Amino acid sequence: MANKAIKYRLYPTTEQSIMFAKTFGCCRKVYNLMLSDKLEAYKSTGKFPMVTPAKYKTEYPFLKEVDSLALANVQLNLQAAFRNCFSRDRKKKNGFPKFKSAKHSRRSYTTNNQHGTVSLSDKSIRLPKIGAVKAVIHRRPGDEWHIKSATVSQESDGKYYASVLFEFADPVNTYVADMTNAIGLDYASDGLYVDSNGSIGSNHKYYRESQKKLAKAQRRLSRKQGSLKNETKSNNYMKQLRKVNRIHRHIANQRLDNLHKKSTEIANQYDVVCVESLNMKSMSNKGFGNGKATLDNGYGMFLSMLEYKLSDRNKYLIKADKWFPSSQICHCCGTLHPEMKDLHIRTIRCGCGLTMNRDQNAAINILTEGLRMLAEKA
Repeated sequence: MANKAIKYRLYPTTEQSIMFAKTFGCCRKVYNLMLSDKLEAYKSTGKFPMVTPAKYKTEYPFLKEVDSLALANVQLNLQAAFRNCFSRDRKKKNGFPKFKSAKHSRRSYTTNNQHGTVSLSDKSIRLPKIGAVKAVIHRRPGDEWHIKSATVSQESDGKYYASVLFEFADPVNTYVADMTNAIGLDYASDGLYVDSNGSIGSNHKYYRESQKKLAKAQRRLSRKQGSLKNETKSNNYMKQLRKVNRIHRHIANQRLDNLHKKSTEIANQYDVVCVESLNMKSMSNKGFGNGKATLDNGYGMFLSMLEYKLSDRNKYLIKADKWFPSSQICHCCGTLHPEMKDLHIRTIRCGCGLTMNRDQNAAINILTEGLRMLAEKA
């Protein structure tokens, strides 16, 4: 069986918006209560006990007003947080679970489908305790797709979304990839990537393009009552804050749209895509001096999109090691050029007669290394 989620835009009524806000708050409340009880019990017994949301419904009757499955999923999330913290075979280190802030925690909850409690119609999505919520059903699921769960969220700009998770039989993909139809991509701070053919991915810098507009909105926000610490936030402050958040969301949407289009174009055109497994978080630190450009590119998201889109098409994404010296090797004769460690040198010049842009040369080397790795796997 395979799973796939589709995210829909919701347009709730005022009453439904209030119910969403109650559910978000109750989920955060239950999470903090369960975590607090676990910590108190550990101090006396040395063990973390099992706690359930039902324990708190007598003391806090308002918990009965919201979807019980949303609270049950909070319990599962807390258990997963403890497992990830103490697991020895985890791929990345996770810290100890923290209390959720009322101001900064993400506003979302997940509910499960039980005998049709979550369903789709032409213009709405039915949710437990909420009823039918007006939605834009821009994409219909397959006839054999079954709804497993729905995650309702509210973004910083105030818009509501529902990510509906579907389960369906894993389709048999008989497509055979052509190993000669391959391309190599080298990360470029200016342009997202440069491929082995010399083409540049995208020249857009969406954050920089909206930076003046954002700075103007933030200056106005800083002059409203409520911008100072411990100062009561006025209605004008909250209105201006929503304007700032809308600009941020617009920038993020522009970036996502561009990355989806670029990744789909590559996944449709090529059967083998070779890239480097870079640590984008480290590359965005102050030492490199290009953190804003790195984060504005969204290259990490781009690789994630490429990975699942190529996998759906039965194609290959090959990741070369991040320490592979792709920029220092001449792709014609294999000579190593240590001077190319200096990022200010934008052209590689080799004794064999090669003169080429360093990024295209690196992309060709990544392609060669990726095809070698793919041949070893086969």
